[in-house]
Amino acid sequence: MQSFRLIQPYFYQRRYLIITGILCLMVVDTLQLFIPRIIKWVIDDLTSLQIDIRQLSIYAAEIIGIAILMGALRFVWRRFLIGTSRVIEKELRDKLFFHIQTLSAGYFDRTKTGDIMAHATNDINNIRMAVGMGMVALTDAIFLGSAAICFMAYINVRLTLFALIPMPMIIWMTRSFGRKMHRRYTKVQATFSEITESVRESFSGIRIVKAFNREKSETDRVAAVSEKYIRENLKLIKITGSLFPLMVLFTNISLTIVLFLGGRQTITAIITAGDFVAFISYLNLLTWPMMAMGWVTNLIQRGSASIDRINTILETQPEITEHPHPAAKNKTRGQIQFKNVGFSFKSSISPVLSDINFNVSPGSVLGIVGPQGSGKTTLLELIPRIYDVSSGLILLDDLDIKALKLGDLRKSIGFVSQEPFLFSGSIRENITFGEAVDEEKIIQATKAAAMYETITGFTDGFETVIGEKGVILSGGQKQRIVLSRALIHNPPVLLLDDPVGQVDTQTAAAIIRTIRSLARERTIIIVSHRLAAVQYADQIIVLENGRITESGTHESLLASNNYYAKSYVIQRTEELAKTDDGLKE
Repeated sequence: MQSFRLIQPYFYQRRYLIITGILCLMVVDTLQLFIPRIIKWVIDDLTSLQIDIRQLSIYAAEIIGIAILMGALRFVWRRFLIGTSRVIEKELRDKLFFHIQTLSAGYFDRTKTGDIMAHATNDINNIRMAVGMGMVALTDAIFLGSAAICFMAYINVRLTLFALIPMPMIIWMTRSFGRKMHRRYTKVQATFSEITESVRESFSGIRIVKAFNREKSETDRVAAVSEKYIRENLKLIKITGSLFPLMVLFTNISLTIVLFLGGRQTITAIITAGDFVAFISYLNLLTWPMMAMGWVTNLIQRGSASIDRINTILETQPEITEHPHPAAKNKTRGQIQFKNVGFSFKSSISPVLSDINFNVSPGSVLGIVGPQGSGKTTLLELIPRIYDVSSGLILLDDLDIKALKLGDLRKSIGFVSQEPFLFSGSIRENITFGEAVDEEKIIQATKAAAMYETITGFTDGFETVIGEKGVILSGGQKQRIVLSRALIHNPPVLLLDDPVGQVDTQTAAAIIRTIRSLARERTIIIVSHRLAAVQYADQIIVLENGRITESGTHESLLASNNYYAKSYVIQRTEELAKTDDGLKE
């Protein structure tokens, strides 16, 4: 039960509702126990021929009254106990989601999205069932079971002891099967995560699947994971499927003992016929607590396995932590300095970046170029602390970025990633990110990103719903919306990861003109494979194999006849060739 410490605070916050619900449940259980007593009186009076229609009507009215009261109280306990489990489910899911958002990028590099989705859905649901119906079944198993035994003992102690002979076997089975169920549930939940990830991945890449005619192979892949999920569930069912029939078996053994011994006692007048019927009724009431022991074991083990899985996430600490310095200022000038910076991923032996040194003055532009895989994107991601440096320092306005609050640091930076991500809402929602922004600012940002005319060309304008990941937009349109998102809050530092990589030459030229016009207003670091996007930068560095191999202005780098100069000649030749082809057509 130590696993359930996770939900103890939620129980404490709603303890009065839970206590009230449990008390109502106990009253309902108590009322159930009086119905067999009424039946006993009816039967005893009937066998002795000492009852009339009026007395029968009174007995019937008493049962109806008890039933009405039970129904009202049953509504109350369901509202309080089941309702509380729903609230706990919601708050636990919120807590999980909030915590996941605090985790660093490295966690998501290692963890599958489907696994996280399984935690937020199936695992949380299992905990809800353990908290809600588990609490109900546990209360019934303890209170109703004990009370029924007391009423049975009141009728005849000897007969009660014989009826309880199978009880030790039920307790032993519950403990033995419970440990096995916990292990099996853990495996089932892990497999559920796999199938969730497989289905999510297949639907996410459905257009690629269709384009390459891979529907059959994807179906086979998901079917294989589904088969594994079925196998694990069948192993679990072997245990749960054995537990409940065995419970029924031992319950029926008790009934057989009562029919034989109780029948003899009735014949010999040790107990009355009414006592005999009441005793069987109590034994039937005891059947549910005995079954509830198996069910509550099932629910608790399932919930315990899910809590263990969720605890694993909640106990995971973010790799990126903050230790704000008292001297940290809210307003950023935009000076960025790298001092002997090195970085490597935990899963990689070789470093991604080594001995990186440069200084970017406020309001200036730094261009970064280099072959693919040279570490350009990673270098940008170090500045807003998507990842932390492995060695060296990154300074913002002469202060180590680790001494700044993460919120303040990232608020001062506009970031345009190489792979633009859009949500399935409207264009406006994607640009403003759900914040309230003046219409004029939205228009200015989209004009600066050369996207305003395109947006106004849509029937619904800024309210156009773009679908999952912006499916109705081209790659260049996505990139320009993301650029608008970065520009809308006018951040003092702008990081652009290949902002013209997916647009045509004409649009690229318009975006480059915008970037140049912004240059004196903020610090800009731009990564691009198109050298035309960086040739106007105040400083250009060339990254090769994670190291700076060249540094200087456009003119000085052309004179060096190294990577930059050679790449520039190749790109200019390609552009001229395209121009000639266009003139011939």
